[in-house]
Amino acid sequence: MKLLEDRILQDGTVLPGNVLKVDSFLNHQIDYKLIKALGEEFYNTFKDTGVTKILTVEASGIAIACAAAEHFEVPVVFAKKGHHKNVGNDIFTADVFSFTKGITYTVAVSKKYLNAQDKVLVIDDFLADGQACMGLKSICEQAGAEVVGFGIAIEKGFQNGGKLLRETGIPVQSLAIIASMTDDSICFASND
Repeated sequence: MKLLEDRILQDGTVLPGNVLKVDSFLNHQIDYKLIKALGEEFYNTFKDTGVTKILTVEASGIAIACAAAEHFEVPVVFAKKGHHKNVGNDIFTADVFSFTKGITYTVAVSKKYLNAQDKVLVIDDFLADGQACMGLKSICEQAGAEVVGFGIAIEKGFQNGGKLLRETGIPVQSLAIIASMTDDSICFASND
């Protein structure tokens, strides 16, 4: 998606350790006009899959998931990190390794928000190693729900996450795929 690629080139910053900082428009301060365009793009790709829920992980994927949900007219469910008293104990959980933070945490979704009738679109802001998406896929499997697609804003194509997700056979749409990045350049892969 050229709009997103252009914004990454304009405002993104590469930090040590292959971390792409896009907090001025995507995951700290949010450019909602851009986020709305991302949501519409995900809708155009997955509109014929029967989506009944959109699932993401708190916090950075929530805005994009909500923008997509506006088009699908379905609820957004977000997996909470860690244990929360207000979620209760009747939950689905998965352990997820965060590439950015370098830690493993447990994500949880209340069993009352996912069930075997759901067709789920998983949305996230970044795809690096694929662990967040695979954790959300595991939660869907525990619920008996079907994952009908993975929608990713930015994929680091030089890491293994994209390959891991595509090997599941579930459709993956990444709106910007970074082939390589250094301190002074970001190169995008073809998104065919």
